[in-house]
Amino acid sequence: MSAVPEVDEDDFRRAMARFVTGVCVVTTTAGGQDYAMTVNTLTSVSLDPLIVLVCLDVDARVTEAVAESGVWGVSVLPVTERAAAAWLAQNGRPLQGQLDRVALSRGPATGVPLLVAALSTIECATVQTHRAGDHDVVVGEVRSVGAPAPQAEPLLWFRGGYTSLRHPTGR
Repeated sequence: MSAVPEVDEDDFRRAMARFVTGVCVVTTTAGGQDYAMTVNTLTSVSLDPLIVLVCLDVDARVTEAVAESGVWGVSVLPVTERAAAAWLAQNGRPLQGQLDRVALSRGPATGVPLLVAALSTIECATVQTHRAGDHDVVVGEVRSVGAPAPQAEPLLWFRGGYTSLRHPTGR
């Protein structure tokens, strides 16, 4: 058996940057505090039962809060929410008041904050968590779905930056 060559991290980053993803915000409430983080990993896993997964940085505050609360929401962002996505992606932003910049509603099934401007929303209850390198893969059973802004254009992530369907070249 021949030796497997080592993969260069920069080459890997460039390869993955060519994969277009949607932009979402994962939210939860734990200990009376709301938590949120921008992510670009949301995957539909199963239709029976309804299951999705998200990947959360193990060092992010929201990851611990999701583990504590056992419930979480996903807001799929339209292009008009680029500023909110950028803000909620910043490391070290203050925990208190971090969601003051966005209009929120509370999910009907779990009470987690959801972005009013979202293309769609999903509320979940965690059924499994798997450590995978520097991220936790959080698998959740869907408790509710909504489509507050179904006609808006989606916010996308491509080549290391935010983009849209009208400007598919990204950075």
